[in-house]
Amino acid sequence: RQETVPRAVTLHVVTVNLGDPGIQVKLSPPGGTRETVRETTLAFLNRERAQIAINAHFFLPYPSTDPNADVIGLAASEGKVYSGCEEPSQSYAIVANAPAINFDRANHASIVRCEDGTSLLWNTLAGSAQIITNGVVTIPRYRDAENPSGQLTPNADYSNDRSWYALPRARSAIGLTRDRRVLVLIAVEAGGNGETSGMTMAEVADVLHRDYGVYNAINLDGGGSTSLAIDGRMVTSGNREVATSLAIFAARDR
Repeated sequence: RQETVPRAVTLHVVTVNLGDPGIQVKLSPPGGTRETVRETTLAFLNRERAQIAINAHFFLPYPSTDPNADVIGLAASEGKVYSGCEEPSQSYAIVANAPAINFDRANHASIVRCEDGTSLLWNTLAGSAQIITNGVVTIPRYRDAENPSGQLTPNADYSNDRSWYALPRARSAIGLTRDRRVLVLIAVEAGGNGETSGMTMAEVADVLHRDYGVYNAINLDGGGSTSLAIDGRMVTSGNREVATSLAIFAARDR
């Protein structure tokens, strides 16, 4: 999908009917000396013989040449919970104890929160924040005198006057329709350098809600991590080795 307003940008959007026969999902499994071993989204898609895959968690350390990574926030792969809720050291973009999307054994998807516990997690991925909550765009604010309950910590680069969420960037996000039957993935390309292209988080949320009926959504790792692979090829320009990806199978070949 090509857009020219408010700037030239390319969007890749996938909708998945979770109730269709054969549909399954899987998050990258744990491994290595930390929580996961980094690999490209395309490599994960090909190894799992999936039809779709999108990058998922923010991770640390970054930048790093170490292939081992710690993911930030809730993570589970086929019932193996390997990362819990946390207050991340990077808090100018990532809120503490961020909500996640969980797919249970029967492929039912829902938003889960820390207070829900981890006993029912099956395939679970978290991002930086929930950007649509019950049909309302919910971009987090920075904590300051006017926003004492802000979820983000301002620094020299980011504040409510210059939010990390308000800058056009390559973006990845995932959401569910109100009946939770349709999963929507979006990967936004940044065609230029710096802050000249891509989309703001509010723009991404608006597209998801207005055009695809998304009722709840979370923001995934973006920028150079934005990766969407389909049928054995990467459709985005990004090809970074990321900590986790979510694979979607039309009919799983084991």
